Amino acid sequence: MPLQNRVTPLGELVATPERGLVFGNRGRLHDDEGRIRRRFDGRRWIACRLEFRGRHRRAMPPGRYTGLFFLDEATAFAAGHRPCAECRHEDYVRFVAIAGARADAIDARLHAERLGPRRTAPLDGLPDGTFVLREDAPWLVLEDELLRWTPGGYRERVPRPGARATIVTPPLLLEVLRAGWSGAVPFLHPGAGA
Repeated sequence: MPLQNRVTPLGELVATPERGLVFGNRGRLHDDEGRIRRRFDGRRWIACRLEFRGRHRRAMPPGRYTGLFFLDEATAFAAGHRPCAECRHEDYVRFVAIAGARADAIDARLHAERLGPRRTAPLDGLPDGTFVLREDAPWLVLEDELLRWTPGGYRERVPRPGARATIVTPPLLLEVLRAGWSGAVPFLHPGAGA
């Protein structure tokens, strides 16, 4: 049975057999039996490499952080996670430079953005990699299309309409995307065709 540790672009934790291409955490979310008991534990939500220095991490060890999996980094960004300072040090340094702040300030801002209301904006001005809501489901903005997110990849494509949409990706991470972000983990799942 799959663990409830796969993260959607909306930041929800779901149980699905698809693992994803990016690892991360947001603190200890599970109890000793592996049941999710809280949405987050702290403000430091990070996105990591699947492998780093040969370490093998159990997803839900007793008393330790809950290992999470994201389809890709665009999904991790939409959920409000930033690059890890250890396993993705070069990405982290670039991210901090783009954000113009240190980790604690970045984490505080992202936490407020994750908990705050979602904004709307014209789809025309959004950078590739942004997630928006369409019919209450998360869709990825990519060039002149929207791609419907699923735990196993992007399954449907529609032309990018010229209308406004509710933005899922937090504002700080939109700034990073506008700066032309590219990191050490897969930004888009191969199903996106990018």
